[in-house]
Amino acid sequence: MSILFTPATLGPTALQNRMVMAPMTRSRATGNLPNALMAEYYAQRASAGLIITEGTSSSPNGLGYPRIPGIFSLAQIEGWRAVTGAVHAKGSKMFLQVMHCGRISHPLNMPGSARVLAPSAVAAAGTMYTDEAGLQPFPVPEAMSAEDIRSTVAEYADAARNAVAAGFDGVELHGANGYLLEQFIRPNTNLRTDRYGGSMENRARFVLEVVDAVIGAVGRERVGIRLSPFGVFNDMPLYDGMEADYAYLAGRLEVSAPAYLHIVDHSSMGAPVVPEGIKAMFRSAFSGVLILSGGYDAVRAESDLAAGRCDLVAFGRHFLANPDLAERFKTGAALNTPDMDTFYSPGSKGYTDYPALSSPF
Repeated sequence: MSILFTPATLGPTALQNRMVMAPMTRSRATGNLPNALMAEYYAQRASAGLIITEGTSSSPNGLGYPRIPGIFSLAQIEGWRAVTGAVHAKGSKMFLQVMHCGRISHPLNMPGSARVLAPSAVAAAGTMYTDEAGLQPFPVPEAMSAEDIRSTVAEYADAARNAVAAGFDGVELHGANGYLLEQFIRPNTNLRTDRYGGSMENRARFVLEVVDAVIGAVGRERVGIRLSPFGVFNDMPLYDGMEADYAYLAGRLEVSAPAYLHIVDHSSMGAPVVPEGIKAMFRSAFSGVLILSGGYDAVRAESDLAAGRCDLVAFGRHFLANPDLAERFKTGAALNTPDMDTFYSPGSKGYTDYPALSSPF
């Protein structure tokens, strides 16, 4: 049997196969609330061994894009509980990706009392879409105070507890793609001169405090973290010393011992290639489960699993457009093509209307 379709374990969590549905922002959570349409969408894709949700904010301050969900209110917990129930009924497991957008935000996408926070007062290049006023320049964020840092770490831990209360099997911390955790890691966004800035030991401190707080809240077997070394999304340029910095982080994460690391390579979408040596470094430095993602098809996934380069493989756009992706991979059936025009638009079009093999349409 193909390794991709064999069962796997993630701590105490049994997975029906080694296919992971990668986290993908879909912007269907009107009012930042998970809803019935989202439950339908995720349940359709329960052929995955593990589903990782779209980025979900740990607090009002963490909201960035229009219509992304949160996990900081009772209504949001209840909304997510319907989603996890629908997915579990179909046999898949589900982790909530906790995402604080940091400087990748705009006040028009946030409640009036929320604040755009970041390690330093450095605006991102480019623009942010808002439903109210279209594209707007990224604002200059507020540099986080020591109290902001303490309260934000606590919000991550609260979000993890809320996720478990909502029925999730665990949480993935979004430490990739230019959001808050990565903003602390990268020297272009972290200009601090206190114990959270300067050396990599200091720049990694916030990330590790969040990891340890979340592990303390829900247990290490329920925690993963996603990283994007060599990623440049959201104004994150490459820099000298990046490989050494991520090697340091890998060693520290081995000590904290979350259940998994999720390494994303966006080179298939035009980003710089993540060197194979970086992936191999994470494989050797971290003894937990390793998930790789980025441009995989079934053949390449099978090859990397067979070679022991990873334990699980995550698929993004293939899962977006093919709710029955596992069955299509097994049978060699043709894949649906994603409709990029509807990736982030509200409603069911380009969301729950992709046909399955059994569909009469």
